[in-house]
Amino acid sequence: MDVIGPALAGFSVAFEPANLLYCLLGVTLGMLVGVLPGLGPAATIAVLLPITYTIEPASAIIMLAGIFYGAQYGGTITSVLLRLPGEASTVVTAIDGYQMARNGRAGAALGIAAIGSFIGGTVAILGLTFLAPLVAGAALSFGPPEYTALAVLGILLVTTLGGGSVRASLLAAAIGLLLATVGRDPIVATERFTFGSDELADGIDFVVVAMGLFGIGEILFNLEQHRGTNPKPPPIGRAWPSRQDWRDARAAVGRGSVVGFVLGVLPGGGATMSSLVAYAVEKRRAKDPSRFGKGAIEGVAGPETANNAAATSSFIPLLTLGIPANGTMAIMFGALLLHGITPGPLLIGQHPDVFWGVIDSMYVGNLLLLIMSVPLIGIFVRVLAVRTAILAPLTVLITMIGVYTVRMSVFDMLAVAVFGVLGYLMKKVGLEPGPLVLAFVLGTLLETSFRQSMRIFHGDLAGFAGRPISGVLLGAVVVIVVVAALRRRSHRKTVDNDVLAVPGPTKEP
Repeated sequence: MDVIGPALAGFSVAFEPANLLYCLLGVTLGMLVGVLPGLGPAATIAVLLPITYTIEPASAIIMLAGIFYGAQYGGTITSVLLRLPGEASTVVTAIDGYQMARNGRAGAALGIAAIGSFIGGTVAILGLTFLAPLVAGAALSFGPPEYTALAVLGILLVTTLGGGSVRASLLAAAIGLLLATVGRDPIVATERFTFGSDELADGIDFVVVAMGLFGIGEILFNLEQHRGTNPKPPPIGRAWPSRQDWRDARAAVGRGSVVGFVLGVLPGGGATMSSLVAYAVEKRRAKDPSRFGKGAIEGVAGPETANNAAATSSFIPLLTLGIPANGTMAIMFGALLLHGITPGPLLIGQHPDVFWGVIDSMYVGNLLLLIMSVPLIGIFVRVLAVRTAILAPLTVLITMIGVYTVRMSVFDMLAVAVFGVLGYLMKKVGLEPGPLVLAFVLGTLLETSFRQSMRIFHGDLAGFAGRPISGVLLGAVVVIVVVAALRRRSHRKTVDNDVLAVPGPTKEP
């Protein structure tokens, strides 16, 4: 398959003045969103979805993608300066980054994070350029059974490999699948769970779910979490790493690029898991592991490189298979659908301008992030002084206006409020909204392809195992379930042994 020609042609889309402007706007918003603890790229993209209706599809996706990978670096600023992760993927960075800041080396930490982010992102874009067409070509042989198995595998990976409790993630995914059944049956068009409501006859709109759970829900939760906090950042110091810093960190940057790219492709991997694994790798390979937690620059370089590489490589399953790898990619999936573009193996042939334009814009976006990272640090530090009590009402107002403009429906505004309360309650009890949104997005695909498969196989479930691709995918599902069960059993046994090993109270003589 010829990749070089179409990839070079994509730069004509990426370098259009309007697309350059949207790319700049996206990465700048992404950095700002990353700086503001709790908001997150998923919530921001969900809030901005209605605004993108009037924008060309390629421009809209370029901007939204810029928000996603730009937020990965923005979260580093608060992690290093305040030990307050702006993003979940920068939690590990706060360990050594904040210690470097306390030692007067905040600038070096932010500088090496910027360099690592640029290198990791660029490596992942190169992998995306050459690997995505191959994956899409192989996916052309997919039929309903293969898509059924792939949807099950995607949901299962996110719930078992993602953060948090597996049971909680499975429960959230089950709620998402249930919500996906509201509306008309995709095969026979009978109404289900509508309770006589005309507004629910066409199903629950994806924008409503996304803006409620990630927008209103996150705002409510973070208002409670950060109530009364107003931390002051330490001085930045020299805003660029020294040659010795680079010599100490370059191997970590290389390893982080590989770790991030590989884990980003896997559903359930993502930026957060990549940063955790990269930190563990660096600590294990270190000659003196005791330096970690006290300001080791490798503890910043490895995770920061990995989370940016993962943010980029997570576009591979989305664009080529139509399977979102995480909650934010589920929002991106919805954004593509709203513009009449169906992610999957046919995307390259049907919308080459969008596919290659978005990929090539990432080269530009990563370069812009590197150029802007150090000069804008001072501005973003000032943004931290704005109280959440001021920002939250403005965000809620923008969210409600945005959802109303989609269908001019007051019902949608009420639904957003309901999902906002649901999102808040889920966060309170430890249920992450990511698996719910992912299952909601994949629910229709899973149901339709499964029922079509049952017609093909005349109701025989063994037909899935008789097809090579679906059989392998379902085999992977079985392996994941068994491994997860064994890990849980091993963990329970370890906990029980630890409890038994605790000595009881002793009598005094």
